[in-house]
Amino acid sequence: MNKISNKNYLKKIIKEYAYSIGFNKVGFAKYRVLDEEIRNYQNWISNGFHASMSYLERNIHKRYDLKQILPEVESVIVFAHSYFTRIEHKSPFAKISRYAWGDDYHEILEKKLKLIVGYISQHVPNLKCKIYVDTGPLLEKIWAVESGIGWQGKNSLVLSKELGSYFFIGIILTNIEFEADTKVRDHCGSCVRCLQACPTGAIVQPKVIDSRKCISFWTIEKKTWEEIPEDLNFKGWVFGCDICQEVCPWNSKAVMTNESKFLPRDSQTNLDEKTFEGLTPEVFKEKFRKSPVKRAKFEGIVKNYKHILRQRCAKID
Repeated sequence: MNKISNKNYLKKIIKEYAYSIGFNKVGFAKYRVLDEEIRNYQNWISNGFHASMSYLERNIHKRYDLKQILPEVESVIVFAHSYFTRIEHKSPFAKISRYAWGDDYHEILEKKLKLIVGYISQHVPNLKCKIYVDTGPLLEKIWAVESGIGWQGKNSLVLSKELGSYFFIGIILTNIEFEADTKVRDHCGSCVRCLQACPTGAIVQPKVIDSRKCISFWTIEKKTWEEIPEDLNFKGWVFGCDICQEVCPWNSKAVMTNESKFLPRDSQTNLDEKTFEGLTPEVFKEKFRKSPVKRAKFEGIVKNYKHILRQRCAKID
């Protein structure tokens, strides 16, 4: 078994292997505790900007210090995978967010990250790793910035010159001590298109989202009618919202995904009327099996659809 001691060469072949299985960018960051970042995060929680997502209040110590997750951690490897398709919604009504058109990215990226861990283990003795795909107490966007994947845009998402913001993030924590890649400077400049375009004013200041006003929160996290503001305009979105991404100039230059499983399933970019009329809990479960849409659950999708239907009938735009 080939054991590699040259860390720069190891970084090179890890990146090459990741690119070969579909990832578009790979960045390396050194482990450190997140002092300032956790203070900002706790202020965000204190302001109630996380809405009813109480799970975000838990495991603060792990978000602060990755050694609470993997005691041997020395580096964070961040992987970016485009899901951009250049396909447009078929209708302005009952739109599904682009990231949810295909199969569940959690499963797809996790399988690819496991391949990478297996590849690294062929070259490194006593390897220790932990894999995360938006599933654990990590501040993924912070580590994406730290690793040079991109910068944090004013809509709070990580932006890349090559990928825009239409990409998923996967992370491997490892006990290998790598040199960090160079961080990318902020390229948003004076642009405020995302702030101006958000129809509910959810971007309360650059990089800060008030989930209580966010269409994505209400259409994904909220499963019932409880507390939903009657006047909250979903702008035709039945699952998620891409408005702050659609207006971003960097997304006009984004490269297309190389993963066919992120293409719209059955060419569906919207929840059409015929599909909704035939939707039952059983049909929903089968139709959206292994789809991000299943997160909203049957009750949530029905709630969303009826809400935007009522707004369309009332001619609210």
